[in-house]
Amino acid sequence: MKRRDFMKAVSVVAGFGAVATHTMAQDKVRRVGALLVGEITKKFLEDSLKQRGWKLGDNLMIESRIYNGNTDLAHRYARELISLKPDVLFALTNTSMAALQAEGSTLRTVFAMVSDPVGMHYVDSFSRPGHNVTGFTPFEPSLGGKWVSLLKEIAPNIQHIGLVYNPEPGNNSAAFRESIDRTARASGIASVETPSGGESDIERLIVSFKDKPDSGLIFLPDAFTSSQPDRFTALVRQYRIPAIYPLRSFCDADGLISYGVYFIKIFDGAVSYVDRILRGADPAELPVQAPTEFELVVNQKAARQLGLQLPPDLVARADEVIG
Repeated sequence: MKRRDFMKAVSVVAGFGAVATHTMAQDKVRRVGALLVGEITKKFLEDSLKQRGWKLGDNLMIESRIYNGNTDLAHRYARELISLKPDVLFALTNTSMAALQAEGSTLRTVFAMVSDPVGMHYVDSFSRPGHNVTGFTPFEPSLGGKWVSLLKEIAPNIQHIGLVYNPEPGNNSAAFRESIDRTARASGIASVETPSGGESDIERLIVSFKDKPDSGLIFLPDAFTSSQPDRFTALVRQYRIPAIYPLRSFCDADGLISYGVYFIKIFDGAVSYVDRILRGADPAELPVQAPTEFELVVNQKAARQLGLQLPPDLVARADEVIG
């Protein structure tokens, strides 16, 4: 999402959050440690907490660390934040949460944009997290099959699919593979390929598909790729490969199609949990929230560049059409 659209949405969404009516003790400064992907999310976090009655530098201090999708940096920053012993840790994306858990954090933590928190053993269940962690998850495993179906609808001849994500520990690919593989088999897909090793293998996988006829890509939710949508959509366009993405920010960067959650609602919901825990709520008692709304965005300009004709029915169903 472009910065001006993002910040406009911040002011709109923040209005839905009730401004705190609690009287906060002025003699205690609360502290939040935030492990974030980019600068724009730092601003959103600060603004959302201000809207809920907190005063930065007065009764609230926020220690933010921004790792721009770099896994090694995420672990280093996780150690730094844990050593500060804040009242609440805020983890944005799977990479952030995996880094905090790998470093042995036992601090109260709220996550956002983290897939399969039960499967990753961050919580016991959605309804009763049970420990020191809770949050808002943006994706459901069935989305994997939906991405396959949409890709096949756009390019019916597709026979080979590449899954694009950071394969390093903490990735969320397993949460989607069952529905991806099941739908791929039912759709006549011959092969589903994945990266291996580390971040460097992502580009190799994409490039390998340029000489494969009837192929397409599915970008899974991932901090590394989501932090640089312009780079990856440009690479995909260069090799003229149809691809579907999990967030509309990729379509804003001239990606072909995205299907996923309203990021701002997930983020703002997670910040509401940070606020409640700062005021005394127990994360073990706050249920993990799953999305109830999804948006389909298509980019006609990107389709023309790829030589594709988007099906009229798909365009009619889209929540937004770009270009």
